[in-house]
Amino acid sequence: MKKITKATYIKWYEDMLFWRKFEDKLAQVYIQQKVRGFLHLYNGQEAILAGALHAMDLEKDRMITAYRNHVQPIGMGVDPKRVMAELYGKKTGTSMGLGGSMHIFAKEQRFYGGHGIVGGQIPLGAGLAFADKYHKRDNVTLTFMGDGAVRQGSLHETLNMAVNWNLPVVFCVENNGYAMGTSVARTSKDTEIWKLGNGYEMPCGPVDAMDPVKVAEALDEAITRARKGNGPTFLELKTYRYRGHSMSDAQKYRTKDEVAEYQKLDPISKVRDLIKEKKYASEKELKEIDKRVKEKVAECEKFADESDFPDKNIMYDVVYEQENYPFLAHKLD
Repeated sequence: MKKITKATYIKWYEDMLFWRKFEDKLAQVYIQQKVRGFLHLYNGQEAILAGALHAMDLEKDRMITAYRNHVQPIGMGVDPKRVMAELYGKKTGTSMGLGGSMHIFAKEQRFYGGHGIVGGQIPLGAGLAFADKYHKRDNVTLTFMGDGAVRQGSLHETLNMAVNWNLPVVFCVENNGYAMGTSVARTSKDTEIWKLGNGYEMPCGPVDAMDPVKVAEALDEAITRARKGNGPTFLELKTYRYRGHSMSDAQKYRTKDEVAEYQKLDPISKVRDLIKEKKYASEKELKEIDKRVKEKVAECEKFADESDFPDKNIMYDVVYEQENYPFLAHKLD
């Protein structure tokens, strides 16, 4: 695994803080009705993305996830201004405003969504890995899903095929405890989701996903295994979301005290504390990072506000004239 250095921790802090503040801004503008539809925020789960990016080869590895998908493409290299513009429905967005919150997509940066159907991305992730194996590329695909998605039959079909065909894919369950609003304990007799991998003789295990180091270590091992041709891995990344499932979630299924307890494990605070403890940065330098993050979020909001909406005929054009729109995944013959 790439060494975790002083620079790693400082990058993790700035990246995770930016992702958190980016999502906080989206929550604010959602209330102002600048973002419509559903909005699923990543607050609390940032250590997963930070650790994953450290373990990945960003020049060739791929990522696919569900609809809690705003900050992942940013981590993969997409301009955050374009991501916010997409959420605003503006033509400067990643899909010219046609995808919106749940369908961010950036093929050039190897980010394949953003999927609104629960569990719909799971077989697609295996498909990306199948293509890489078929074309003899040493790329690896990280396929993320929530704990609710593991109750979908498509997961089991995909795990069976992936291990049978020895595909270079890592299945990552972001277990934030409640799916849409139902605890894992109410949906399964066994609450250890990672054990599902045992049924397919697939390497599997739990990961403390409030710690980017633990995530990086686990994913490095899984990615290395896949890249060597030794097949898939199934990981349960144990995390917690500080906001509701979506902005419309009243969160009646958990108490404020429970949320407060998990906030003591906040990965951003933990990394900041470590930076201060190790003297990797002074308080002044950390405040400069905080200021830089705030300014960057403001730039994203300004860009999205000032961008134009797409022409109405775009919705017709992308169906019948796909060659004009390079952001699309493919062209029809």
